[in-house]
Amino acid sequence: MASTISIEQYREGLQQGNIALLSRAITLIESRRPDHQRQAARLIDAILPDTGKSVRIGITGVPGVGKSTFIEAFGMQLIESGKKVAVLAIDPSSSISKGSILGDKTRMGQLSVHPHAFIRPSAASGSLGGLTYKTREATLLCEAAGFDTIIIETVGVGQSETEVSHITDFFLLLMLAGAGDELQGIKRGIMEMADGLVITKADGENKEKAKAARSEYARALHFLPPHPSGWIPEVKVCSAYDQTGIAEVQAMIERYMAHQQANGYLEQNRSEQNRFAFRRLLGEQLQQILYSKPGLKEEVQLLEQEIRNGRLSPYSAVDRIIQQL
Repeated sequence: MASTISIEQYREGLQQGNIALLSRAITLIESRRPDHQRQAARLIDAILPDTGKSVRIGITGVPGVGKSTFIEAFGMQLIESGKKVAVLAIDPSSSISKGSILGDKTRMGQLSVHPHAFIRPSAASGSLGGLTYKTREATLLCEAAGFDTIIIETVGVGQSETEVSHITDFFLLLMLAGAGDELQGIKRGIMEMADGLVITKADGENKEKAKAARSEYARALHFLPPHPSGWIPEVKVCSAYDQTGIAEVQAMIERYMAHQQANGYLEQNRSEQNRFAFRRLLGEQLQQILYSKPGLKEEVQLLEQEIRNGRLSPYSAVDRIIQQL
């Protein structure tokens, strides 16, 4: 049904803040059908003038750090300050069943029913980097629908989860205190990508541990290369349960955005992100074209069987495909 709506109907509906059309538009861009992909490309071109005015925030952290709980508290804080908040929550997909639970809405009960909020859970579907392969385009649709703050919650699987930094303005890393993560703070990887760190669950007996962890992480950040814009990442503590420290996180992001806009880095970074998106999408489309080549799928299956049987190395198999192409 998403493909029966015209591009103009989509754009007008998004400009009016039509949430039902926004959901359908995201479904359209996530579709892998060639006709849907062509229509999605035209839709993104049509809404580009209505995009670019939001603050894009990526949030990640290990499982159990409380991402959904933090996002609900943070989202309500933003709404109370006059913002409209869209949350794109990415759920991991099973490598066996290929399914996802998509239960983030149930963990954000208050935010999910607020008229100034929109929550869209999506399955990672095997995409790397903690995102779906069309998260960036979904962000643009939310901007066109009038949401001025876009929060992207990644699947939260570890230090390889850095692609979110290529589609957001501010990358927030949530950490736990007293879980051995302090030592990980001096390692490179996802720490280098973070624009800010927040120690969650700083309540009850864990409050002092959180303060100690903040000092450890702050020292660890000095071992990492400086941010290209000159921004110095900050470390905060918060408790979504006690509703403490949430306003300080918002203030940190506002300082960051003011700093980036003043020195021109925000515009430069988004231009680079557009180039990155072009290369990523080009690679995906070229792969689809190659696999649609007559006989190639069957040839790949035969080569895979030879590799399994130990008669051929993966390198030789790839070379054989390249020679045929």
